[in-house]
Amino acid sequence: MTTSATPPRATIIHGYGATPADHWFGWLAQRHAGAGLASAVPALPEPEAPDRERWLAATAAAVGTPAAGDLVVGHSLGCLTVLRHLAALPGDWRLGRLVLVAGFVDPLPALPGLDPYVAGAVPDLDRVAARTGAITVLRSDADAYVPAAHTDRLARLLGVPVRVVPGAGHFLADDGVTTLPDAL
Repeated sequence: MTTSATPPRATIIHGYGATPADHWFGWLAQRHAGAGLASAVPALPEPEAPDRERWLAATAAAVGTPAAGDLVVGHSLGCLTVLRHLAALPGDWRLGRLVLVAGFVDPLPALPGLDPYVAGAVPDLDRVAARTGAITVLRSDADAYVPAAHTDRLARLLGVPVRVVPGAGHFLADDGVTTLPDAL
């Protein structure tokens, strides 16, 4: 008897003000595709004016219920969106790897306009961590938008160490980050 398994997928969820063509997203998607992963960087609606429900719906459509071989990468506000999606999933799902770049779950002093989106706890982070094979949390030592303490706290909540990428700013092309080997 043969079984049909879904090929592993890589999904990259961008953040506030970004598009799939920005920063290092395309570079990373190409690397994933070269490694045999079906790779997608979905466009979230109105990235300059993110709406939580619309972003969650787009993330749910792209990520769905993950499989043990899948990889999900989030950047900045995309991290919070991915975490909320995963925390809300019912059942006994498994995710192979989660990579969170400049992630946070607390309001950002530099971007108070995002407070309504950020407001409210992310439930069941323990459950997300328990159902994920490996979690990588990356931050820079020079992020103008997300304080280091915010990403460090996220890593603690997930029970993983944070990896610091020196001089990467907010991991934007404007910061000189158009490739991100640490996310591989």
